[in-house]
Amino acid sequence: MKYFGTDGIRRIANTELTPELVYRVAKAGAYVLAKHSNHAPTILIGRDTRISGTLIESAMTAGFLSYGANVKLVGVIPTPGVAYLTKKLKADASVVISASHNAYDFNGVKYFSNLGMKIPDEVEAEIEEVLDSDKLGGFAAPSSEIGVSEIREDLLDEYLYFFRKNFEDTFEKINNDNFVVAIDTANGATSVIADKVFTALGIRHYIINNTPNGVNINANCGSTHLDMLKKFVVANHCNLGIAYDGDGDRCLAIDENGNLIDGDIIMAIIAKYLKEQGKLKNNTLVATVMSNLGLRKFCQNNDIEFKATKVGDRYVLEEMLKSGDNIGGEQSGHIIFLDYNPTGDGILTSLMLLMVALEKNQSISELAKIIKIYPQVLINAKVSNDKKYDYDKDEEIKNAIQKLEEEFSGNGRVLIRASGTEPLVRVMIEGEDQEYITAKAKEVAELIEKNCN
Repeated sequence: MKYFGTDGIRRIANTELTPELVYRVAKAGAYVLAKHSNHAPTILIGRDTRISGTLIESAMTAGFLSYGANVKLVGVIPTPGVAYLTKKLKADASVVISASHNAYDFNGVKYFSNLGMKIPDEVEAEIEEVLDSDKLGGFAAPSSEIGVSEIREDLLDEYLYFFRKNFEDTFEKINNDNFVVAIDTANGATSVIADKVFTALGIRHYIINNTPNGVNINANCGSTHLDMLKKFVVANHCNLGIAYDGDGDRCLAIDENGNLIDGDIIMAIIAKYLKEQGKLKNNTLVATVMSNLGLRKFCQNNDIEFKATKVGDRYVLEEMLKSGDNIGGEQSGHIIFLDYNPTGDGILTSLMLLMVALEKNQSISELAKIIKIYPQVLINAKVSNDKKYDYDKDEEIKNAIQKLEEEFSGNGRVLIRASGTEPLVRVMIEGEDQEYITAKAKEVAELIEKNCN
């Protein structure tokens, strides 16, 4: 697609993601999302802490109002908070203005449907079609039907109530005053709510990178830069470290020894807990093809069905909705608990992990022993753009991959996929020996470069 990528529209703010483009995206989106409605649509807008957030918000608001939609400006709030409020308030749609884990100079636009879910690819394609058509000029509401916006930053309290409603009683029973959590909000959207949630639930915690200034979001902090949190956890004798990304839909963790607990490990810990409680629907865990081989082996060893989807949380959610599964996610820490919210929620994920640790009275490092993570190497093969999808038609490449998979005999994995945005083919290999898989990944990448250029 021309504008939408795997997670909405994301570009450099004000030069590539211009106010003019955003205005048009708003009008096109309002039309597509509300064309089957017989009333003036109501649309929520939330954003993260980027300096460009209010600029994009203003242009978005103008586009919606011009179309005749009414807008509720929720202010700074995590992405899952917007998803939750969209359903709760029965809004027609919502928009999150964020570039997630990217640096501050990027920003983005993500649409959510009235069900609080990211809109599917085909709806994004329809918005793009309208965006570049002659229709857009005719989408101006009559003077008497221009939309109205209202500031509703008080709705953040509804999102806080969501956590209290679901966890207050549980943590009252299991809370341990000696258990201390360190939280890194990445100077992002969770900076306005994380401290309130953990305080309301009576959880002892430190909070770092919680002073956003518009340009320090994700800057050497949060789920993409974990060194500061690792050192903090160890230095302050914390039992758990939690790192969110800029828009708060992801969560990675650090154990008491300063080791990474990634999304695959978190999913294994919580899926096993849910199975033990009789709450793992369909006895199934949904992840993507990029999840570690260790997660598949964990599922085999624990009699849990493992389903793999294309890369992207939207595909995980589609599979969960189709089959009625209740946990799924990505290695990046974007984990969906469908019993609570139809999108990844970093704060929710961290509370689920904390709940398991307290209920089982085990350290995070002990909980993580249930899964063995295999070494993984990813190498990009540079190819010509028009040949990047041809690697799987080349007999020499196919034979090399088949031979390698036979060598692994179930204790390794080869995954080759073309990049959706760049002239690259990504070669990912997992196995027990880091040196060996690195050498093999280089061999395969070099072969793809030779035969696909």
